[in-house]
This record gives sequence, C-alpha cells and structure tokens, in this order.
Amino acid sequence: MFSKTCEYAIKIMIYISSRKEEENMRIGLDEIAEAIDSPKAFTAKILQQLARAGILESVRGRSGGFSLPPKKAIALSDVIVAIDGDKLIKRCVLGFRECSDVTPCPIHHRFKPVRLAMTETFESTSLEELKGIMEENEVFLIEP
Repeated sequence: MFSKTCEYAIKIMIYISSRKEEENMRIGLDEIAEAIDSPKAFTAKILQQLARAGILESVRGRSGGFSLPPKKAIALSDVIVAIDGDKLIKRCVLGFRECSDVTPCPIHHRFKPVRLAMTETFESTSLEELKGIMEENEVFLIEP
C-alpha cells in the first residue's frame, strides 16, 4: 500500500514517539536505524525528509539527534503525505487526471468509500495513540 520509504518513515515516527521520555530528548541515527532494522544511509534520507516536512526536529552535533516537535499533534496522514504525497488519498486508482463523481473512472464509485475510510483512519490515528499501543501491547516495529 505504501512505498518502502513510507513504511520505514512510519516505523521511525512510531519509534521516536515511543522513546520520548523527556521534553528535550533526541535520538541518534544509529539507534533509530538499528531499532527499525533499516540501513543507516536510507534511514538518514528518510529522517531528512521528515525534518523538511516539519514533523520531526533535527539538531546536529554531539548532543544532536531527532525528536518530535513539542506540543504538535502528528497524525499518521502527516507522515504518509510527507513521504508518499497525497496520491493514495486523492488520486484516481487508474491514474486519470480528472476522476470525480461527475467524470468517474470505472472503479471510482466502488473505491470512493474505501478511500474515505482510509483517509479517516490515517487522519484520526495519532502518533500519541500508536505510542500507547506500543506501551500497552506486545506489538513489533520489525518482524520477530
């Protein structure tokens, strides 16, 4: 459903959210890459994209690292759009430039409720909620 980059970005954001123990805590690239079982260079590129999108803060130097912006609610949709854009939520399944209720593709009316449900799920699922799931349940960011 998502690009491999987006899958890793979601894992990164869940991991950082779950590790947020104090207000100014920063997590380093090495720790993040190891925690989500991702190549370091690939993880670094994803972290840069997330920082450019404003949903992750980056500080260079000895005490640097990555952290979530203070007091900013981040939804799963924010991560998805930052990495993969809005094509999953807005674009036509068949790639038509103009696909709507007025000028639908053959799949439009069948896919519309699915798209609405996905959009609602992505927009209403926060990192804070996913952090709670990580803390309360035995769930995994990498395959056991």
